[in-house]
Amino acid sequence: PKLRFPGFTGAWEQRKLGEEFKRVNERNNGEFGKDRWISVAKMYFQDPDKVTSNNIDTRTYVMRFGDIAFEGHPNNEFKFGRFVANDIGDGVVSELFPIYRHIRDYDNNYWKYAIHLERIMGPIFAKSITSSGNSSNKLAPKDLLRQSIFLPHLDEQKEIGNFLKKMDSLITLHQRKLEHLQEQKKGLLQKMFPKNGETVPEVRFPGFTDAWEQRKFFDNIEKVIDFRGRTPKKLGMEWSAEGYTALSALNVKDGYIDFTADVHYANQDLYDKWMAGNELYKGQVLFTTEAPMGNVAQVPDNRKYVLSQRTIAFNVDKTKVTNDFLAVLLRSQNVQHTLKSLASGGTAQGVSQKSLSQLKVILPINPKEQQEIGNFFNHFDSLIALHQRKLDHLELMKKGLLQQMFV
Repeated sequence: PKLRFPGFTGAWEQRKLGEEFKRVNERNNGEFGKDRWISVAKMYFQDPDKVTSNNIDTRTYVMRFGDIAFEGHPNNEFKFGRFVANDIGDGVVSELFPIYRHIRDYDNNYWKYAIHLERIMGPIFAKSITSSGNSSNKLAPKDLLRQSIFLPHLDEQKEIGNFLKKMDSLITLHQRKLEHLQEQKKGLLQKMFPKNGETVPEVRFPGFTDAWEQRKFFDNIEKVIDFRGRTPKKLGMEWSAEGYTALSALNVKDGYIDFTADVHYANQDLYDKWMAGNELYKGQVLFTTEAPMGNVAQVPDNRKYVLSQRTIAFNVDKTKVTNDFLAVLLRSQNVQHTLKSLASGGTAQGVSQKSLSQLKVILPINPKEQQEIGNFFNHFDSLIALHQRKLDHLELMKKGLLQQMFV
């Protein structure tokens, strides 16, 4: 491999999978009940109340710790199916899943990652499926076990497995932190805005006691910038390799802009033709009208941007509402619920300006209270975005290491 731990220099050994595994058909003899039913796709013990099989004693295979099962249904990750390693303990699985058991000494953590690598296992699956004459991801054991794989010594397996397990634990820790912050924010959004029929929120900043005021949404807006249906092609032009970034519904997330998702660029001529007289500014509120509907973020800086597909921007009446508060208001529970009731469409719901004209909102009259709330949630969004970036960085790092630590 390109990347190794110190002390390991020897070449990895090429072995057939049949030297490492054997196919087993260990029937459940009553040792395991519904509380040990393994959900193969995610590798966890299924809720016993949700196990519907009436033949758990006779029509299931025992899957021991360290066993691997072949999941032959195509999904978004793997073209030919995938193996799943049992790292949760002994249990039972449906007889639909072929089970393979280790013959030699092994490190389960190492194999858990090795068999998930499409780069390594994909060609093996492809050969096994093709040679067995199947086109529906059915894997013939004799064909699979004839295939070869490169393996390190057991000591090196353990080093790789332990390292990747620790990395996964770190990723899980950051994922939990992120989810905790998102839940905190969700709870505060509920408490810092009045409930239906009320004019005072449950939680307020010190010094503010006045009742909030209900208004039509558009009473707070001077102008809506909406280029619905506009594309470079309709303007007789094309996207460029670089230039001004286009902001579409795929870039505008919940509270931040994702500059890695479906990025397009406009040159100066396209920008001038598209945005003339409607330039965006830092802090301006962006709102996605469909696919997805209801995401809200603010223009992050003073760079020039193109307002692209399924996203609109608001020029606020600064005497009535601040941009920071508007961004929070549109994400509040009551507003989001109302927007869904006003939305049209089936699987891809959308909201139009006509729908928004029916929206009523409740907000503080005092601009200082608006700003306090806006600043507070801006800080929260920055914290969430920071944890999201850390998580993305760790997952990207792990992906790179997986490419370099295996042959």
